[in-house]
Amino acid sequence: MSHDGPTLPPVRLPSDAELAREALAAPLLTRAVRLARWAGPQTRVGAGGELIEEQWSEAAEALGLGADDDGPAYASEAWRTAVDAGLIEIQDPESADAEYGTARAGESLALIVSGGPQDILAIWQEALEAVYADAIAPVLDDLSEAIGEDGEIDYGLLDWDPDGEAEFLDGVLGNLYLLTVTDGGADDQPVPLPALAASMIVPDDMSEPTDDVLEQVSDAMVRLDDQFRLLEPIGLVEYLPMDESLMIEEGDGPAETGTEAETAVDDTDVSRYGLVRLTPLGLYGVRARMLEAGVDAPAVGELADKGADALLDGLAHYPEAAARAETEQWLARREPAAATHELLAAARGADQGGPLRRLHCQQALTLVGAQAEPEVRAVLDDLELGGLARVWLAERGAAEVPAPPESMVFWLSVDTIAAQLDADGESEELRSLVAGLTGQHSGFFEAAWRVDHPATADVLEAMGRIHPDKKSAKEARKAAFKARSRQGGQSGAGMS
Repeated sequence: MSHDGPTLPPVRLPSDAELAREALAAPLLTRAVRLARWAGPQTRVGAGGELIEEQWSEAAEALGLGADDDGPAYASEAWRTAVDAGLIEIQDPESADAEYGTARAGESLALIVSGGPQDILAIWQEALEAVYADAIAPVLDDLSEAIGEDGEIDYGLLDWDPDGEAEFLDGVLGNLYLLTVTDGGADDQPVPLPALAASMIVPDDMSEPTDDVLEQVSDAMVRLDDQFRLLEPIGLVEYLPMDESLMIEEGDGPAETGTEAETAVDDTDVSRYGLVRLTPLGLYGVRARMLEAGVDAPAVGELADKGADALLDGLAHYPEAAARAETEQWLARREPAAATHELLAAARGADQGGPLRRLHCQQALTLVGAQAEPEVRAVLDDLELGGLARVWLAERGAAEVPAPPESMVFWLSVDTIAAQLDADGESEELRSLVAGLTGQHSGFFEAAWRVDHPATADVLEAMGRIHPDKKSAKEARKAAFKARSRQGGQSGAGMS
């Protein structure tokens, strides 16, 4: 799973204990544990560790399933999962003449009862990897032509690209993850299978998908339908499968192709095409795979034990709700006065990240009680922090809040705009802020270009681009030129 873009939004996960309970409740892991407890010296296995055919019906009965119908298939799946997750240990034949090996409880089985949440989740993750391997395995309808003289399967003849299959499924799960963790995204809403398949295949710059692309989307939907059916029993996803009546015949794509497939997402009965969502356990599992692949996938709560500098830098591009949750966890572990002192100290700095750190410091201080007041008052005369200190005191209705000197007002204005540019770019909210600031101060630009702030020129240039009044925008550009000249032609914070 590769990821070259910016850090993903932070995920909000339940506690390890809750996730472990979910893992133990996953149908496939439950069946695997039951088979591990059933297995013993009487269990006979083949050379590959699989149960011999005569015992499938017994295994199915041990799971409370009938020996006919799908019982043996469920037992086979649960057995493989139990072996791969370490719940069952295969023992070789006792002698060279013995035809079969046997099985016994693996080391992981005891952890199901005596282990902590992390132990349970580690076992579940092993089980997930086994199911994932099954999900990307080739579809074996007719093996006769792919079996060599030695009896081994020649996967090269199956037109199977394991790396490509893994990359595609990783990408699909990555898209589901992103939709779930992004504020304003799909959140808990299931995603239609056609939209998910199209997100992986249809190029962003293609306004009208070609017939060839639509056929690829159709094929991908069928493949994903099979994969999600496999991934649901391990608890990774909740999945409403594709309506089988949409298949022309076994192995073919959906009956609706061409423009019909393209408009399927907008159909009122979109559920017929399959709906999928990641469970909380699924978010945990996909994130674990991302971290293993080197993807920066933060989780709310990771910064709680770190210093205020790590907190304020880490919150730089968190969505609002996640930033608040992270800050609350950080504050819960500290005394208010000490936390306030640490936050204010970390907010200082003339580097490019300084404005955004101060913005997050101001937001964090709104969550601190009256015990923080002495620490806040101590920085009233600090050029970088005096403005946010006054805002905090005023919002709490504190008495005797001194009026800020004019130099601090303009410095704070530049700092605030620089922070907003860094956080959200040239947004509508920033346009309103810019118009309001210049409306309050008739000589704003004449004073602003003299502000000794590393982002002054960049902020004024941005104001020249976004100010709704043409005359004011022109004044901003002139002021930016003066500020740039004053700085000796050197860019400060590098805003664009």
